[in-house]
Amino acid sequence: MAVYDFDKVICRKNTGAIKTDALGRFFGKEDLLPMWVADMDFATPHFIIDALRERLEHPVFGYTEVPDELWPTVMQWIEEHHGWKVEREWLTYIPGIVKGIGFAINSLTRPDEKIIIQPPVYHPFRLVPQKNGRELVYNPLIENPDGSYSMDFDNLEKVCDSSCRMLILSNPHNPAGIVWPRETLERLASFCHSHGVIVISDEIHSDMALFGNKHIPFATVSEEAAQCSITFGSPSKTFNIAGIVSSYAIVPSKELRERFYSWLDANELDSPPMFSPIATIAAFRNGEEWRQEMLKYVEGNIGYLEEFCRNELPQIKPLRPQASFLVWLDCRELGLEHDELVSLFIDKAGLALNDGETFNPGGRGFMRMNVALPRESLKRALVSLRDAVVRTIS
Repeated sequence: MAVYDFDKVICRKNTGAIKTDALGRFFGKEDLLPMWVADMDFATPHFIIDALRERLEHPVFGYTEVPDELWPTVMQWIEEHHGWKVEREWLTYIPGIVKGIGFAINSLTRPDEKIIIQPPVYHPFRLVPQKNGRELVYNPLIENPDGSYSMDFDNLEKVCDSSCRMLILSNPHNPAGIVWPRETLERLASFCHSHGVIVISDEIHSDMALFGNKHIPFATVSEEAAQCSITFGSPSKTFNIAGIVSSYAIVPSKELRERFYSWLDANELDSPPMFSPIATIAAFRNGEEWRQEMLKYVEGNIGYLEEFCRNELPQIKPLRPQASFLVWLDCRELGLEHDELVSLFIDKAGLALNDGETFNPGGRGFMRMNVALPRESLKRALVSLRDAVVRTIS
């Protein structure tokens, strides 16, 4: 029997939430159903709120020590959920994964070195290197006949030259929700290690594997992977606490660790703010039941979306994610140009989604939908989208 209520509709307007309060800035309209920013519209679980509230009872908010139990709690969670026995010295705090990517670029690469990404992929993978003055190298994913994706190792061999120093890996993949197979990760590790390429593995969705899939941490697939990689993780997606920055880095390689962590330490970027450890400890100590119920609810939403598209919107084909609450919608059968497709969702359906072109080459004709919301809101969105499609193509 369910303990938590994921059907409750929570108004987030006028709370400073980017998802609702920045609609006008990003979409030009305020009255849209927001299904874009990758946080959930479910209430943050009570055990996290209670832990924060308890600390708020004390009236002084000065400089604080990192609680002794933080890192053992993180280590236990990772070992229990992913079979990875992380050592204490491998871990440090980072103030956000996108920021961590920027820190790694600045501390581990030179301005004349290149960064590899594999689009379609989360847009900061492009923006962060570019804004830090690094040249990007694209190794687009291969779209398979069933709509899934594979890494293109033949092309990777062609595009990776001696100036390529880093590859940013989305694991699980955003936006396609891929849980990368072990063989793929092993092959990528062998390639990058032999070519002197550092892998930054963004594993923020690692605790959200769906439908019986199992996440594999990149650094665990081989000794080569461990020695050439930096892993970023966080409880923020899983427990809906993105506003409480609770990210961490894991670096098994002593050489990489000394270079990266000394840079973080020198700039005082490895010290968590007061509430981050509190929320992390509460999430990882008490959150398994909530996580399981949340994942089951998200799976139900994905199933509802798939059935609706089969019966009511056959021109839109959702790729079932193996992890996360983000669904990659193939809208190419609508036959619309990019601007027409965006207008269909915003102006005609009243929905705010991330358009596929944001995710770089390979994203044209796609939209990314966040389904971590109450089922009634999802139903309302899909009916509105169906009606908009009928008006547009009839």
